[in-house]
This record gives sequence, C-alpha cells and structure tokens, in this order.
Amino acid sequence: MPGYQPRRRVLEPGFDNPVRESHLTPIFAASLERNNRMSKLAIGVVGLPNVGKSTLFRALTAVSVPAANYPFCTIDPNVGVVEVPDPRLDRLAELVQPQDVIATVVEFVDIAGLVKGASEGEGLGNKFLQNIREVDAIAHVIRCFEDEAVVRVGQDPLHDREVVEMELALSDLDQVARALDRTERRARTGDKDAKAEAAVLSRLVARLEAGEPARAEPLSEDDRRAVRSLNLLTLKPTLYVANVSEDMVGQDAQTVQTLRDALLAEDSGAVVVEVCAQLESDVLELDESERHEYLEAHGVETGGLDRLIHAGYKLLGLQTFFTVGEKEVRAWTLHVGAKAPEAAGEIHTDFEKGFIRAETIAYEDFVEAGSLKRSRELGKMRLEGKEYVVQDGDVMLFRAAP
Repeated sequence: MPGYQPRRRVLEPGFDNPVRESHLTPIFAASLERNNRMSKLAIGVVGLPNVGKSTLFRALTAVSVPAANYPFCTIDPNVGVVEVPDPRLDRLAELVQPQDVIATVVEFVDIAGLVKGASEGEGLGNKFLQNIREVDAIAHVIRCFEDEAVVRVGQDPLHDREVVEMELALSDLDQVARALDRTERRARTGDKDAKAEAAVLSRLVARLEAGEPARAEPLSEDDRRAVRSLNLLTLKPTLYVANVSEDMVGQDAQTVQTLRDALLAEDSGAVVVEVCAQLESDVLELDESERHEYLEAHGVETGGLDRLIHAGYKLLGLQTFFTVGEKEVRAWTLHVGAKAPEAAGEIHTDFEKGFIRAETIAYEDFVEAGSLKRSRELGKMRLEGKEYVVQDGDVMLFRAAP
C-alpha cells in the first residue's frame, strides 16, 4: 500500500518477544509468555583459512568482522542473525497493514579456519570444532578461485574439502570411541539399552575409521536418538559453498563442476551453492535501488543470502507458515511433514497441548481474497484438525483450549 511503512523486526538471541493475542484473535485470546520453542536455524560457516569465509559472512549478514590475508584472523566465532528473505511476508504485510512485521531468522556462525591436525589441536583446532558442534547445519566454503594476492593454505578444491572433512571425522572418531568405551562398560552389567547403544557406536567407529562421515552410515530414528547427545560433526547436514571470482560468475566454471560431480558421486543429495563472496561484499556498498541492477550485470539473478538460506531450508526439510493480525504479520519455521498441532506449538507450547483446530488458508488464496474477512466470505478458509499436514505458505489461526 502506498505510504505504508510497518515496523519490521527480526528476532535475535535473547530478544524478549511476547506472542501477542492478535495472532489468534478472534479464534483464541490469552495472556502469553515468551515462546521458547521458536525455531531458529543456525548454520556454521567453515573451511580452510583464506577461502573467503569471513568475507562471505560479512556480506551475508552485514556484520563487520575481521577479514585479512593470513590464517586465524577469526579467533572467536562471529554470529550474525538475519531475516529469511520471503516476498510472501512482504505481500501479506501490504494487505493486512499490521503494526509489526516479523520474519523468521537464520543465525550464521563464522568459525575460524581449520587446518590439517585440527582434531589434535593444531591451529586452535579443538576449540573451533566445539563451536561447530553447536550449529544445526554446516556451510563448507571451498575456494574455487585463484588469486596470487591471497595466500592459498590448501592445494585445490577437492583436496581442501578432504582436509576439512577428515578433521571433522577424526574429531568425531575420538568422541565416538570414548562414548563406546563408557557404553560397553555399562553393557557388561546387563543394561539392555547400553547394549543397543554400543552396537550403534561400533558401527559409527567402523565408518569413521574408514575416513567416511557418520551420515554415510544408515541410521534409524532410534539409532539417531541414541547418539544425539554426542552432537557429531559429520552427522550434521552439510551444504557446500563454491566461492568463485567475479570473472567466473555465471560461467559454469570447470573447477566448480568438477567439485559438484565429485560430491554428487558420493551423495546424490549433495547441495552445492556457487557464490562470489567478493561480489556479495561489493554489493553492500551500493544503495538498495542499485543492488539488483549490479547483480544482474554480473549474471546473478538472486543474491548469495537468498540462495544459501533456501539451500539450508531444503537441506534440513524446513518450510514457512504465517500468522496475520492487525498488530502483527509473522513468518514461522516448521519442518516439512509437521501437523497442525506442531505448528501451534511453534507459537506456544500451550497451543499444542490444548489444540482444537486450525483455521487455514493457502497463501495464494489469501492474497486473492485480500483479507481474513473476505477469505471467510468466499469460503476459502478451512477448518483443519489434528491430522492436517501443514503446507508451505499456509496462513493459519489456531483455536486451543485455555
């Protein structure tokens, strides 16, 4: 709407954000406390030194971090929280004209460069590896460009990738082997759960000793629950970021294709995102109106942030649903396949416990109708029960028992 400027906010760690009654009015009204279940995707940005991690991180999050031409410039993990780009949220805000617009967020953690021997403490390695254990997914940045002015710590993309992943696997091997020793001692006392856990750990030890990641071992849900507390690095979903030079953008570079082919040969579901960190950084210096034109001139349709976040969502099986009201239009993150009560639980745990039904409309239908009132008049709003599987883009209002 012309002249409409809602307050736009993103949620940052520790931000005290009470869920407002307007989310659910007139379906449900209650005094709500802060929801501690809110999803926040955390992605750790890793790689060898001087591959462009910090430059990429700074460009994606607009957070000023040191970026210099020497290893270990980044000592502590820098954290940047950015909103998930979603034009659907903007369109809903235009229609509803709320006081606030709140996007879902992604937390990027820039972790200092790993080197060979990191699993044994080389290059401050163990400290950095522990930082990686705390994220949901890993974005492994691999240098696919040549620049004599920037020291190359590795040799080539495939070698560089192997160095980092081997260090992650060796760190996991040490962790799993120690856990197996403890578990086998419990199993010898006749503990059935310990025996089952030891069997899973033994399989992982064999896999890791072969130099393969833990995610290469087929694991059932019970298996995963048994080892969840270990927070294994090589069990985390990983997407690969091929960092290219500006003259390589949109050129289908052989270096990137060779990397992609090697990864797909090992894992048909491997995700490779090509990004030019320097280009993304340069864009920050431009006005908003000039950025799209600048990217288009370099053959880039969407920015690196959009592509990385969308790849992360796909990798982790995440989707977005929306709540709308006069005070607030908001996007929420939810796993694909989740049912309506789980979506209600993202807003507040009490909503999941007392879930009755959800008034639901597809995003496209809501936009066509233009408002909640008109959506109901047109019969577009549906009443869905506990077995309804939430779809990406659903606009939802929940009824729950007090």
